[in-house]
Amino acid sequence: MLVQESNRMAKKTERTGTDGCLTDNPPGQTEQPNIKTESVRSELLEHIKELQNEITDIVADIDDFERLVNSRKTQRENELLSACRKFNMAPEKGIQLLIEKKFVEKDPSHIASFLFHGEGLSKTAIGEYLGERDVFNIQVLQAFVDCHSFTKLNLVEALRQFLGSFRLPGEAQKIDRMMESFSAHYCQCNPGTFQSTDSCYIVSFSLIILNTSLHNPSIKERPDLQHFLSLHRGVHPGGDL
Repeated sequence: MLVQESNRMAKKTERTGTDGCLTDNPPGQTEQPNIKTESVRSELLEHIKELQNEITDIVADIDDFERLVNSRKTQRENELLSACRKFNMAPEKGIQLLIEKKFVEKDPSHIASFLFHGEGLSKTAIGEYLGERDVFNIQVLQAFVDCHSFTKLNLVEALRQFLGSFRLPGEAQKIDRMMESFSAHYCQCNPGTFQSTDSCYIVSFSLIILNTSLHNPSIKERPDLQHFLSLHRGVHPGGDL
């Protein structure tokens, strides 16, 4: 009886190990590493390396794309600067170049907006272009005037804003066309201020002459207020201004 119990305990020890835990190892064999687990781990590491390489390639592609975009942007900016310089030297040729490079459309409103908001443009060149008598230039002039808002401004304030956006050319005919467009737009923004655009035109033109007479050092005789008022008697329909 004791011999049988001893043999039974010996077999149990072989199954559980010396610490009493169950083991799948057959009697007489030591524990072997799990070959399947090692294989899966190795495959995962390979996949991770492949993903890292793919990510590295993607990042490199993104960097190349950003450099290309920046290069094109810089090239585009240089083309714009070159076209603006051309406009400052020769307004008509400059506008043609801006159209060719697709910075502006061949549309009076679009060109007028570019001249109104454009940076780096010579105000003298803007005045020269707007003053040309070509039909297209006149349309640009009218659209340029419309870019201004004269609502609730008195005539002097409106003139200051308008004449600050470009420099008047020297030819009287060019100034005449500009002031006609200005007067029409001012009366449209401020209905009732003048009975006609002609009255607004006359006073506007006179204010420009007065400003020149008062601030030009080569003019010795300065007009006084009474002289200025006398020039405008009867210009308003039905009486003086």
